[in-house]
Amino acid sequence: MWVFGYGSLIWKAGFNYDDRLVGFVKGYRRVFYQGSTDHRGTPEFPGRTVTLEPADGEFCWGVAYKISGKEDEDTALTHLEVREKQYDEKAYLDFFTDPTATTPAIPGVMVYIGSPDKKRNTNYLGPAPMEDIAKQIVEAEGPSGPNREYLFKLEAALLEIGCKDKHVMELASKVRAILLENE
Repeated sequence: MWVFGYGSLIWKAGFNYDDRLVGFVKGYRRVFYQGSTDHRGTPEFPGRTVTLEPADGEFCWGVAYKISGKEDEDTALTHLEVREKQYDEKAYLDFFTDPTATTPAIPGVMVYIGSPDKKRNTNYLGPAPMEDIAKQIVEAEGPSGPNREYLFKLEAALLEIGCKDKHVMELASKVRAILLENE
């Protein structure tokens, strides 16, 4: 079993795995459109976490984890079903490690996605002006900590794997500017 992480799974898997590959899925981009009422926010004041949005010609970089053995697979799935419970879709996407490749390194990696369907995904927040998203991230905090910590850890984890995600970096810069203003 292979699992693709494009958010906090990049720096914190939380389950045993046999291999970890850096790579990407095609046709999607990472966006801070998913509300978090259980980790980085509360029902009264949701934080924002990433989800995948279809985007022609785009790549979303992250990591794929190989989980072998029935016991490790069961444990990982149990963990992920709780951790990713606010994401309403589970997809199986092709995972690439080489931008010039036409065939995937791993076909059908499992990935959790928060869809924009408000009936199925009650925590979907959707697009907003970057400044508004940044302000929400500055103010939100949940049981897993401040929302800005999630953003900054994601930015650092992406840079560590060689990915300069424009959306994440722009948002992190805006959040830092707001924090400096508030000092």
